[in-house]
Amino acid sequence: MTPATAFKGKRVAVFGLGGSGLATVRSLVAGGADVTAFDDSAASVEKARAEGLPTGDLREADFAGFDSLVLAPGVPLTHPTPHWTVERARAAGVEIIGDIEIFCRERRAIAPGAPFVAITGTNGKSTTTALTAHLLRAAGWDVQMGGNIGVAILDLEPPAPGRTHVIECSSYQIDLAPSLDPTVGVMLNLSEDHLERHGTMENYAAIKQRLVAGAGTAVIGQDDEFSRTMSSLLEADGVNVVPISEKDRLDLSGARALRGAHNVQNASAALAAVRALGMPDETARAGLLTFPGLAHRMEEIPGPGRVVFINDSKATNADSAAKALASFPRVFWILGGKPKTGGIDALVSFFPRVERAYLVGEAAEAFGRTLGAHDVPHVISETIDRAVAEATADAERSAEAEPVVLFSPACASFDQFRNFEERGEAFRRAVQALAG
Repeated sequence: MTPATAFKGKRVAVFGLGGSGLATVRSLVAGGADVTAFDDSAASVEKARAEGLPTGDLREADFAGFDSLVLAPGVPLTHPTPHWTVERARAAGVEIIGDIEIFCRERRAIAPGAPFVAITGTNGKSTTTALTAHLLRAAGWDVQMGGNIGVAILDLEPPAPGRTHVIECSSYQIDLAPSLDPTVGVMLNLSEDHLERHGTMENYAAIKQRLVAGAGTAVIGQDDEFSRTMSSLLEADGVNVVPISEKDRLDLSGARALRGAHNVQNASAALAAVRALGMPDETARAGLLTFPGLAHRMEEIPGPGRVVFINDSKATNADSAAKALASFPRVFWILGGKPKTGGIDALVSFFPRVERAYLVGEAAEAFGRTLGAHDVPHVISETIDRAVAEATADAERSAEAEPVVLFSPACASFDQFRNFEERGEAFRRAVQALAG
């Protein structure tokens, strides 16, 4: 845990008592803050109270008495409408921050020179975060990894000389971190996503830009217009910008967990980040070959026979699924779930790679119409179990030496599952059942 000693003696309201919210309360209490924690869910409040954490009904509190309101990242700050705690805090002139901001202030207070890598982007940020941490660990560095991936940032060990934090940041978290100042900031790419929370692409891009604007070194992708514009603006402001791209010349032939052009961008970003921290290139490149990959992101699942099963459950939008489709010449494609704006229209150029598609979830019929309009063979399988069985049978009959069954949904998971991890585990179980 990182005790938030920078908040010692401060009165802090915390709203949102999920995993990161509880970690935030523990950190603030350990640092000596006077905390009042609350949630709209009575069960969440009771869970915190049972742990001995300080709770109180913020609906009855005088917000003028607080120094800060700390929001969990899932709580709306601006769109579709600000949460009631946000309106109360703004009316009282109270700052509104999140756990990333608490970490940044603590780092500046106790170990301002401690290396801090912050990573964002619409797609690829989890892989790049895990890969960056892996390269550092493989070279013997003391590394703490978390944030939007795995462990909440305040549950990690505190900043210290010689200890590097590698942190994945979502747009929600960046929006609550006004003084975000990493040693290295990585912004991979931008495409339409989370507009229900940010309103417009311009707002979304501006929030992402904050992560690299305050960085000592800004590593920025060059493969979309928003990112290129961001790069130019920051260079004009004197920020040290390192451009990276899917088109970078990088041999990843021995790195089975880093298939596809998108992973060239991810690997280039990770290499640029560790290089900025002082790691020799030859040491970093050796680490690429031992990277095991990330669960649910282009993850190869052992299955029966010669069929290659790829679990890409983390592909929750079309742009992310495009990265997977581009990685293989032919696929038996399982997709569907809760559709996002635009459906799979943006994937039409990849349809010639699809041997057959297997549609599941809420999006099945609409996706079927799109595929049918382009003469792509498809079947509505409804469930992942059935889709895996049907795709495997077709793959085994194919003439391909290593036919690929690709589960890349291009959809959110919330129609049938709580999250993409649960959905990916369903795919894994279905493949393992075939293998006996």
